[in-house]
Amino acid sequence: MPQIGLHRRALLGAMAIFPMLAHARLQHAAQAQEAPLTPILFVHGNGDHSALWMTTLWRFESNGWPRERLYALDFTNPLARDDDAVAQPMRSSSEDVRRELAAEIAALRARTGAERVALVGNSRGGYPIRNHVQLHGGGPEVSHAVLCGTPNNGIYDWDAAAGREFSARSALLRRLNAGESQVVPGTGFLTLRSDLNDLYAQPDGRYAGRPGVPTGVGYDSPALRGATNLVLPGVDHRETAYSARAFREMFRFIAGREPDRLSVLPEARPVLDGRVTGTPGGVQTNRPMAGAVVELFRVSAGTGERMGEVLHRRTTGEDGHWGPVTVSPDWHLEIVVAAPRHPITHSYRSPFPRSSSVVNLRPAPPPSEADRAAGAVVRFNRPRGYFGLPRDVVLLDGKEPTDIPRGVAAGATTIARLPAAEIGRSVVGLFNEERLAARAWPLAENRVSVAELTW
Repeated sequence: MPQIGLHRRALLGAMAIFPMLAHARLQHAAQAQEAPLTPILFVHGNGDHSALWMTTLWRFESNGWPRERLYALDFTNPLARDDDAVAQPMRSSSEDVRRELAAEIAALRARTGAERVALVGNSRGGYPIRNHVQLHGGGPEVSHAVLCGTPNNGIYDWDAAAGREFSARSALLRRLNAGESQVVPGTGFLTLRSDLNDLYAQPDGRYAGRPGVPTGVGYDSPALRGATNLVLPGVDHRETAYSARAFREMFRFIAGREPDRLSVLPEARPVLDGRVTGTPGGVQTNRPMAGAVVELFRVSAGTGERMGEVLHRRTTGEDGHWGPVTVSPDWHLEIVVAAPRHPITHSYRSPFPRSSSVVNLRPAPPPSEADRAAGAVVRFNRPRGYFGLPRDVVLLDGKEPTDIPRGVAAGATTIARLPAAEIGRSVVGLFNEERLAARAWPLAENRVSVAELTW
C-alpha cells in the first residue's frame, strides 16, 4: 500500500503539471504571435535605386508586414568604380556603400527598437551586406541575409579589370571568400539564383565584354558555401529579387512560413511620393534634384490620352521630393518631369494599387545619335527584370523589337523611333500580360516618352 500511494501521489503531481505546461505553451505561442515582425532593409544593385523594391514592399505589406518595418535604401552613388581602389567622380567604392548600409541599419534599428534586422540585397547590393556581416562584425544585428543574384564568386576570374568589385580576384571578394565557409554563424544566409538565365553568372565572357572567353565562373556563382542556396529556373538577373517567385522564398526564409498571397492587395486611395534624381556629369546617381517640375495626369488605359486637367504639380526642392499625391488604384498615369539639363520626360505608368514613397523619377537620358533623326522617341522600360526572347512576349508598336538580344535575358529597354508625321499618336508596349499605351511627343521640343512597366 505505501508503494501504491507513492505512485498515486506522483501521478497526481504529474497531472497537475500538465495543465501548467499546456498553459505555458499557449502563452508562449500567443507571445510569439504578438512579437513585432523583423524589420527588413532592402538594398538595390549597381546603378539602381530603391524604386525597384516597390512591388516587393507591396507584397510584404499585403501579407501583414507593417509598412514602418520595411525600408528600401538609396546609395548616394550607386555605380561601382572601375577599380575599387581608385577614386572616380560620382561612383562608389565597396567601403562607401558598406558605410552607408551600416548607417541605414543603425537608423532602422533606432526607429523600430529592434535588436536585429533582416537584409535583402540584389546583385551588387549583396556585397555590402556580406562585407558588413562577415568582415565588420555586423552579425549580431542581422538576423537574415538574403542575396538575390549577387555574383558572390565574381562575374569573371581573369587578370583584366581585376580591381573591379565584380572580379573574383578583387580584394573584396578574396577577403569575403577566403574561408572554408562563406557565411557566419548566427545569421541565416539565403541565396537566390537562376539556373542558366542570369547574364552575370555565365561561363562565357559575352556579358563581361569578352565574348568567347571563358569567365572562369559558372551559373552557380551566386551560391555560398554554408548558405541555403535555391535555384529559381528561368528567372533573369533582376527577377532573382523583384519577381513573385523571389518574394515567396525571401518571405518564407524571414517569416518562417508561406505567404498568404503573392498578389498585391489594393488600397482605396494610394498616396504616392518619391524623389527626382539626375545625372550630374553624365553619371546616374541617387542625388536629389532641385528645380524639377513634376506634373501628374490621369490617362486612358487604351491610348495614353490625358483625361482632364493636371492632378498634381510641384517643383522639387533640395530634397528632390515631388509628392505626395493621392490617386485611385485603377488609374493609368502620365508623370511629366521637366528637369534642368535633361529631356522633358513623359512617363506612362500602369496603376499603382498601393501607396509608395519610393516612386523615384529619373529623367530619360539625352537622345542618342540614332534618336536624332526621328520625329519622336518612345522608350519601353522594364526596371524589375529584363526582356527575354523567346521567353517573353514583347511587342512595341505592334512588332517584336529587334534591339533585344535573344537567348539569355539581358535587355531592359527597347526603343521605337517614329517619323515626324506620327507625332501625337498612341504607341503600345506589351510585355506578357502588362500593357502600356504612351503618346509620342516631339523630339524637336526636347521631349521623350517612356512607357515604364511595373511588373
